Amino acid sequence: MADLFLKQAKQYAETRPSYPPELFDFIASKTPIHDLVWDVGTGSGQAARSLSLIYKNVIGTDTSQKQLEFAPKLPNVRYQETPPTMTLSELSQIVAPESTVDLVTIAQALHWFDLPTFYQQVKWVLKKPNGVIAAWCYTVPEVNDPVDEVFRPFYAVDSNPYWEPQRKLVDGKYRTVDFPFEAVDGLDSTGPFEFVTERVMELEEYFTYIRSWSAYQKAKEKGVELLKEDLIENFKVAWSKDGCNKKVVKFPVHLRIGRVGN
Repeated sequence: MADLFLKQAKQYAETRPSYPPELFDFIASKTPIHDLVWDVGTGSGQAARSLSLIYKNVIGTDTSQKQLEFAPKLPNVRYQETPPTMTLSELSQIVAPESTVDLVTIAQALHWFDLPTFYQQVKWVLKKPNGVIAAWCYTVPEVNDPVDEVFRPFYAVDSNPYWEPQRKLVDGKYRTVDFPFEAVDGLDSTGPFEFVTERVMELEEYFTYIRSWSAYQKAKEKGVELLKEDLIENFKVAWSKDGCNKKVVKFPVHLRIGRVGN
């Protein structure tokens, strides 16, 4: 996963959306104790920042040191580069000992993981029976009808050959992702539950967000420029129709949440 984002780490940090406070309040309401969180695939720390306001300690790990360089430095957050695979012994030394973590979070990254191995690690570090795992993804941005009409075929057709197969799990809102956990108290399923995050963007920021895609970088490596001049012009026309340079861009967020059980 790390290699996909090395070249666009700065773009990723600058343009990827943060997550709504309502998401973290919802997760926190399902974790009985707020001592320790393991934020896996923390990237540039978008989730770790918010988690640090609710939980006593946060451990943010990623296989990409380049991504971690852009993460916010906070007194109760420890960032750690990790190898792609870890034994349980290594996990104990690098992250946390067995049954000591209250919450494991995975923001926009679960689809990259070797899930059977990862879930073994999650079940090992979480406190029993009420340790919680929360994994979420956000789907494609929504601006307004003119812009979205240009975006939809660009995403579904032009960029489609360059996405990794795992992207289908995101497009499916994590509905089909394997998630072998119990429903937390007060819920009758593990989701997905929907939230919305918003970001004010100008058109150039919107383009920078697209350039942070792994699909965009993969296309570039193959000599293909996805944001062709005619497409850029179409976006410019659509963006300017309402006369506003800045627009509220909405990203639907889809959460799976469960507890480890006994």
